[in-house]
Amino acid sequence: MKPTLFVLAAGMGSRYGGLKQLDGLGPHGETIMDYSIYDAIKSGFGKVVFVIRKDFEQDFREKILSKYEHVIPTEVVFQSTDALPEGFTCPPDRTKPWGTNHAVLMGKPAINEPFAVINSDDFYGRNSFEVMAAELSALPEGSHDRYSMVGFKVGNTLSESGTVSRGVCETKDGLLKSVVERTKIGYNQNHDIVFYENGEETPLKEDTPVSMNFWGFTPDYFVHSEKSFVKFLERDLNTPKSEFFIPIVVSELVESGQSTVKVLTTDSKWFGVTYSEDRQAVVDKLAELHREGVYPEKMF
Repeated sequence: MKPTLFVLAAGMGSRYGGLKQLDGLGPHGETIMDYSIYDAIKSGFGKVVFVIRKDFEQDFREKILSKYEHVIPTEVVFQSTDALPEGFTCPPDRTKPWGTNHAVLMGKPAINEPFAVINSDDFYGRNSFEVMAAELSALPEGSHDRYSMVGFKVGNTLSESGTVSRGVCETKDGLLKSVVERTKIGYNQNHDIVFYENGEETPLKEDTPVSMNFWGFTPDYFVHSEKSFVKFLERDLNTPKSEFFIPIVVSELVESGQSTVKVLTTDSKWFGVTYSEDRQAVVDKLAELHREGVYPEKMF
């Protein structure tokens, strides 16, 4: 069975100043999602599920989904703040989404096969989809608790404009041991890669694996997530900015020994738009990829 690609596209885009998911950044108006879907199809994925918010469903269907529906099977699910387990009610002043792993939970009714999770507004590169599709397709039927993630080389994810936050991965025998969030990674005066903490800089090897939210799961992950989300809500339901992130659940499962996460290596270069100032650099990079023939003039 071909794996499914699950695209997280419900983000509010507040820092960027609009819906990044619908922004045409390619030379012919392509969105970053277009490149991910194109690469996923080329790499062997068999279905795409999108999680979005209900308030931009019409725009999404007209501008985005219409391009794919005759190329690959697609489905849409919705994330909302009131989509909570029985016994929990969303606080009336809650406006912030519940986070990436809550978005993943919304896919449970639509996904019954191994699946990959990506952000809609990140460019991951063809090879990253190839290694993930190969991993998920090779899983024996009925596999559970054998997960994976694409570990990007930190040097392939940095910005020349300033420091970035990355989940730095510690591995052993190719499996994930932990993910440590480093909030200030960048180049120092000698153009060496370092992270800054407490006023000091610590060197990082260029090929240190980091998580860019490209995960591979089997459907049993939904069950683990439901249990973890209940614990999260019992603790943080009334904390206005609390979020239920994928690494929260993954870390729990790895540390308890319940699950393993294989770290897949890739030479793909990641880039994305976090702030509006990043937009032109992404436009230039995508135009270059078209000129080099990596992507055709018309992808869909």
